[in-house]
Amino acid sequence: MELNHGERDGQAERAVLVGVETPASADDVPLEESLEELRGLAASAGAQVVGVFSQNTGRFQTATLAGSGKVAEIRAFVDEHRPDLVIFDNDLTPAQQRNLESALNLRVVDRTQLILDIFALRARSREGKLQVELAQLEYLLPRLTRLWSHLSRIAGGIGTRGPGETQLEVDRRRIRERIGRLKRRLDGVAKTRRLQRKERDSIPYPTVALVGYTNSGKSTLMNRLTRAGVLAADKLFATLDPRTRALRLPNRERVMLVDTVGFINKIPHTLMDAFKATLEEIHQADLLLCVLDPTSPLAERQLAIVDSVLDDIGAADTPRLVVPNKIDIAEDLPLYSPNGHEGLCPISARTGEGIERLLETIARLLDRGKQRIHLTLPQSESVIIPFLRARGQVLAEEYDEHGVRVTALVSAKVSGQVRKLAAANGAELGEPRRAPRR
Repeated sequence: MELNHGERDGQAERAVLVGVETPASADDVPLEESLEELRGLAASAGAQVVGVFSQNTGRFQTATLAGSGKVAEIRAFVDEHRPDLVIFDNDLTPAQQRNLESALNLRVVDRTQLILDIFALRARSREGKLQVELAQLEYLLPRLTRLWSHLSRIAGGIGTRGPGETQLEVDRRRIRERIGRLKRRLDGVAKTRRLQRKERDSIPYPTVALVGYTNSGKSTLMNRLTRAGVLAADKLFATLDPRTRALRLPNRERVMLVDTVGFINKIPHTLMDAFKATLEEIHQADLLLCVLDPTSPLAERQLAIVDSVLDDIGAADTPRLVVPNKIDIAEDLPLYSPNGHEGLCPISARTGEGIERLLETIARLLDRGKQRIHLTLPQSESVIIPFLRARGQVLAEEYDEHGVRVTALVSAKVSGQVRKLAAANGAELGEPRRAPRR
């Protein structure tokens, strides 16, 4: 156990952290590193850590997760130092949470509840707030037996109860009804997103998504590339809501750059389900930039977690480029050989080092999926060539008595649009016609 003798900082809650390594979690992130991450999560939630306990147990303790001796040790610390809450690095069952609160005589929250609290603090958009509330209520529902007395204060009174219903049953019913309403509203949000994506596809710029472990520097990179003004702070989950900005590559092609929520070890399944509409932005991307913090001792493990989450959301086949960030402060840049990735492109989003190479690499990777098309246009046609210059790369342009012969390199999405424009404007698709020999 370690103790931090810091004073209470304003209204910050004083928290004790507890991590238990069980046989089931032995292959995960080492307990010490996981607790350090939990410390960062607690700080992001506004808590002051005053004590840390850890235990490596050879068998699963059904009642309290931690062994009885460790629980007694934590209780002695709580009685002496009077913290406000105890935060477990593990996910607790409702029964374990209830038993621990009884044994410690103090509020106990687990890792999932802490992450949900941070998300509630960070959510700014209407969609983000709906998603967080849904995840919180789905987490809360099986734990109502412990918390129903608090919820009863916001419940109505006379005329709101069915015959024979207890207050706990009323609260459960109300939460289920609220969950149903939130899911319907989020379904509407998902439909709106699909319409917006369809509109974007009608002006088909390639999409590049920033993904990575939380606090790896995605928002800083977004600001460096697009001057988006996204909040970039040394906090876990500093930003939640996805941002999309236009980005011009060195070949003059315009792409849409999307900044997404950071991933984390032991990400709650309730959050994964609630943020499905947001994560669809990743699924629809043409290229993923996996931003990595090489200064972390767990960088390779964090990349594996990001890959696992991407696979879970159906983005397994999307091309990925690993972008080690913070190379200005990294003492030793490891050479990763990640399977299924397009290589490495080290950068410093803070100083700008490596950014030009990154942009050139993005352009090269997007060019790989492009198609070469040939068009013969009437000289009076004034729509298709500007469209090709804006959406692709015009390789050749020849004028003669037959009209204008154009060769261009475009993405598969743009190719479909060009075919529609050609049919509507009297253009011919195919290999350019050669002038007859004299």
